[in-house]
Amino acid sequence: MSGDAWRMIVRAHGGPEAIERESFDPGAPGEGEVLIAQDAVGLNFIDTYYRTGLYPAPLPLTLGSEGAGHIVAVGAGVTDLAVGDKVGCAAGLGAYATHRIVPADRVVHIPESVTTADAAAMMLKGMTACYLAEDMIDLLPGDVALVHAAAGGVGSVLVPWLRDKGVVVIAHSGSAEKAARVDADHSLSGPLDGLAAQVRDLTGGAGVAVAYDGVGKDSWAASLASLRRRGLLVSYGNASGAVPPISLLDLSRNGSLYVSRPTLFDYVATAEDLANTAERLFDRMARGIVSARIGQSFALADAADAHRALEGRQTTGSTILIP
Repeated sequence: MSGDAWRMIVRAHGGPEAIERESFDPGAPGEGEVLIAQDAVGLNFIDTYYRTGLYPAPLPLTLGSEGAGHIVAVGAGVTDLAVGDKVGCAAGLGAYATHRIVPADRVVHIPESVTTADAAAMMLKGMTACYLAEDMIDLLPGDVALVHAAAGGVGSVLVPWLRDKGVVVIAHSGSAEKAARVDADHSLSGPLDGLAAQVRDLTGGAGVAVAYDGVGKDSWAASLASLRRRGLLVSYGNASGAVPPISLLDLSRNGSLYVSRPTLFDYVATAEDLANTAERLFDRMARGIVSARIGQSFALADAADAHRALEGRQTTGSTILIP
């Protein structure tokens, strides 16, 4: 195995040039673990944070969390996975590799209707969209939701997911060009300081049941001002910076509002929750409700070039790395 397996590691924090290739022996999976030979690896912006050291992790480190392939060995005590199973994993680090040992309870089965490439491109953003749409609030047909960054990674999955539920979606994007790509009931762009007034106009003054906000600081005030009485603001990201301090009195005065700051981990913390979330995602992928939209692929050995393209805003849709 040592002659066949290799990975892309970072020995010292820095730019894309810090990513190096090395051969390694993954060894045999231990108790409760499986060894996956990976077909595809998902590229995510968080990978650049680990590379630069913005997010701490012990060095040297193998980048990446999202990958899919086939099991080639199982450790002791693993009963629900077998050699040859098509699987994916989107937990922990170590995905930028031809082979990867992971805990069996962090592995999900990939159905025949979904390719390993699509799974690698979709697991993180798709499972995030799943818990946002299905688990945080009981949305009914006709309810109205506001989705920020609707053309982005999570937003582009969340919008069609919500519409399939019969939810009326008001989407907001950072530019008119991006808004034109979003198939929502109302696809808006433009300054955020005018968004709440637009939302009120579109909802007859009522506001939305939920605002999904992955932007953070810049969109926070608009999200709060767009909510209906007893509405929910889901702040699941901070692309523009951390949100300001929350005043509980402001929540009260603006209609007994709710605010949540969730993370995917807490919605897939158990093996059962993880499997259920993945099944719901793969079901919607198989039915064509959501799609991976892979815009480009790079050889895994060219991971540095992939990082340059990602940071240079030269990518569209999802990006995968092929070992």
